[in-house]
Amino acid sequence: MGQLLDVVFMPHPPIMVPEVGRDEVARIQATVTAAQELANRVAAHHPEVMIIISPHGPVFRDAVGLWAVDRLKGDLGAFRAGEVKFTYSLDLDLGQKIAAQAREAGLPVVWLDEAACRRYDITPELDHGMMVPLYYLRRAGLALPLVAMGMSLMEREKLYAFGAALAEAVEASPRRALLVASGDMSHRLLPGAPAGYSPRGKVFDARVKGLLAALDVEGILALPEDLAEEAGECGLRSFIMGLGALDGHKVRGEVLSYEGPFGVGYLVAHLEPVGEDPATSLLAGKGQSPGKTGKPGAAGGEAAENGASWESGESGETEGSGETGETGKPGEARNAGESLPVRLARQSLEHYLRTGRVLPVPDHLPLELAGRAGAFVSLKKHGSLRGCIGTIGPTRENLAQEIIYNALAAGLEDPRFPPVTVDELPELQYSVDVLGAPEPATLADLDPRVYGVIVSRGRRRGLLLPDLEGVDTVEEQVAIARQKGGIGPDEPYQLERFKVTRYH
Repeated sequence: MGQLLDVVFMPHPPIMVPEVGRDEVARIQATVTAAQELANRVAAHHPEVMIIISPHGPVFRDAVGLWAVDRLKGDLGAFRAGEVKFTYSLDLDLGQKIAAQAREAGLPVVWLDEAACRRYDITPELDHGMMVPLYYLRRAGLALPLVAMGMSLMEREKLYAFGAALAEAVEASPRRALLVASGDMSHRLLPGAPAGYSPRGKVFDARVKGLLAALDVEGILALPEDLAEEAGECGLRSFIMGLGALDGHKVRGEVLSYEGPFGVGYLVAHLEPVGEDPATSLLAGKGQSPGKTGKPGAAGGEAAENGASWESGESGETEGSGETGETGKPGEARNAGESLPVRLARQSLEHYLRTGRVLPVPDHLPLELAGRAGAFVSLKKHGSLRGCIGTIGPTRENLAQEIIYNALAAGLEDPRFPPVTVDELPELQYSVDVLGAPEPATLADLDPRVYGVIVSRGRRRGLLLPDLEGVDTVEEQVAIARQKGGIGPDEPYQLERFKVTRYH
């Protein structure tokens, strides 16, 4: 019989890898020290396989994606450390057992073999959400076969039930397993943080840290959705899957470290099952697991979030995008006052959610929609960001088509949020930012209130829109864009600026 030995929560900022962070590593020494200690602890338990969940892996709306190729390779070349590269063989037998157990519980799984990767146009790889934790585990001597997967945008109860199914599959196998849940906390802790600033970022991180320290699983599952959204986190779903793997067990747990000097929260925690305890199960006695309470979509029914076409807009993005504080239904008078781009974005999302079909491009396009340009579509709900996705440059035949598809991506594919539902449509406010052509610039040419900025070095590139809350200086704007592009502070870079036409 197999055994789940440990569940660990590890952050994944590339800067904590010395070859990437260099002198900056000293600023997160508590995180580095905790990661080293944790890796040594779990290595002493002699696992035979590592299971890793990453929010930057294949993310599906209604299923969990498991890599199902013979090997996964990855490197940190995008973060100027191409010498850090790993290759892992995958334990496909255990992966199949996990998939089968999950499906038996009514939880869809996408088996990402070579044919599925071609179908979804994704490349099998170790993303940085996997590479960074593996870096520290390898240094502790753990170079083991992997079961590698992305987190999912399913409801929290289903994510928890998936973790429980994963643990059942491990116990039915001959493997001793380590489960690694990769994820960062709030990305909005400080003014100038990568996703903008929100005072609720610190509230979210403090609450999660406290709940984990108290092993209050129900408290984590009950965290307000709007708090998690406002925090801009990327770890909660991975953590919930990890907690589900401990359902029905006594657990010895410890938060080893937490810090956020760069505006993103990094938490390291160790949870160790120390015996069965059915009284602690949130799933037992319900007749069916939370994963069976709804009708899950068919496995593979949604497109994977692979970053190939979209660039995610960060934070609330645009000051005044939508009438903040308004909680009632918009009504006809409000819709009548919409600009044409915003009306098109709203109609696109509403049409798709109600018919399952993409809105056709209108005939006889007005001049402002007939040209080609990149565009960001932002959604807000009750004043809080609900989704933002955009394209830096034109990727479609005209701006109208650009807006139609970006509205769908903002509502359905932003990996920070669950997909928008039909019931939410009356509560959404929309804004559309149309990007002007970028032009070469120097620091003296920039103004964060007027111009957006693109910082690039080779194929690495980071973009930040103008007029963002908490970004008041050129230095802050460039630093955030550089970080988003994985460009180190000591590397030379090129600057471009662009103007934005903002529609409400």
